[in-house]
Amino acid sequence: MAPIRVLVVDDSVVIRRLITDVLSGDPDIEVVGTASNGQLALGKVEALMPDAITLDIEMPVMDGIETVRALRRAGRRMPVIMFSTLTERSATSTLDALEAGASDYVTKPANVGSVKESLEQVRSSLIPKIKALCGARRPLGIARRPVTPGSGTAPSPSPTGHAPPASSAPRAPVLTARRGGATPYRVLAVGCSTGGPDALGKLLAALPADLSVPVVVVQHMPPVFTKQFAARLDKAVALTVVEATAGQVLRPGHVYIAPGDFHLRIKPAAAEGRTELDQGAQENFCRPAVDVLFRSVVETYGRDVLAAVLTGMGQDGRLGALDIVAAGGSVIVQDEATSVVWGMPGAVANAGAAEEVLPIGTLGQALARRLTRPALSGQRVTAGAREQAAFSPPTTVMPARR
Repeated sequence: MAPIRVLVVDDSVVIRRLITDVLSGDPDIEVVGTASNGQLALGKVEALMPDAITLDIEMPVMDGIETVRALRRAGRRMPVIMFSTLTERSATSTLDALEAGASDYVTKPANVGSVKESLEQVRSSLIPKIKALCGARRPLGIARRPVTPGSGTAPSPSPTGHAPPASSAPRAPVLTARRGGATPYRVLAVGCSTGGPDALGKLLAALPADLSVPVVVVQHMPPVFTKQFAARLDKAVALTVVEATAGQVLRPGHVYIAPGDFHLRIKPAAAEGRTELDQGAQENFCRPAVDVLFRSVVETYGRDVLAAVLTGMGQDGRLGALDIVAAGGSVIVQDEATSVVWGMPGAVANAGAAEEVLPIGTLGQALARRLTRPALSGQRVTAGAREQAAFSPPTTVMPARR
């Protein structure tokens, strides 16, 4: 397969050289051009037709946000990865760029004078994202073929961004029915990563302001960004959205987003859950990690957990989703066609831990129905229903908890 062709856009000569050196050192990637501002970049896109673009936020003549908007208006759907610094201003601009159509972002090295550390930071953060976003080698935004049992799925990227060999045939998603079903859910837990800000916004917008349970979220984001992200969502949806702090008692109708660089765990507190934050070891190369959150909600709420895994690279959330299902809870995942990267939700679906695989446009509504549906005592999923679940298409609505 031909290497992934990348256009590097940044007004800093040092950063352009740094990114070019890192990317050129990977045999699967070719830097086909560079540009010092968005206006020059637009001309080079037409001439070079790259597979992906790395784009600085702040540049003269035309900044990164306007460049993304211009690309999308022109119908250019190649992945665009923003380069941002860890400041409140840059966090706001990066979220603006994601709203405008950017695919993902990485943070710039804090000290470009430390060449070795800077090279490694860019290499470890940028290359996996380029490979994950370009791995399917199809333009971003074109719907992918729905996965049905027997058809197989596109290889999901590993945490390092490398897809499995083409000869390995991944299993088709096997849906699982929830065990039992006599008591209502008490919490909604959500995990997401690449493409998650847009997907999470759509999910939360579908939930009512008087939601009867709290919502806890891990979105892979660095510090500073999560606070800005929570504030932005709080203005956009009916629910109250905050960045989680330690010791908060969870309240219905409130959304708690894990802060960057901290794991979020939910611990028992009388009849409710309570937030705990820590900087324990990374899991799945992530902190916060979805698996950490999912394990903790199972420990606190047992079988009364409803969870959703949205678009994202890697497989964070897979083990936690299996724990939720083993305890009798429910997991729904975003489908491949509407995911920017079908890594995390695909890993959960392929592990047999998803009851439903739904497009993001209907996933939030499906969660709302489950969270407002009255309980029917004694309702149980039969063995026949389980057998039917194993052979139903992923978008089929499975017997749900009532």
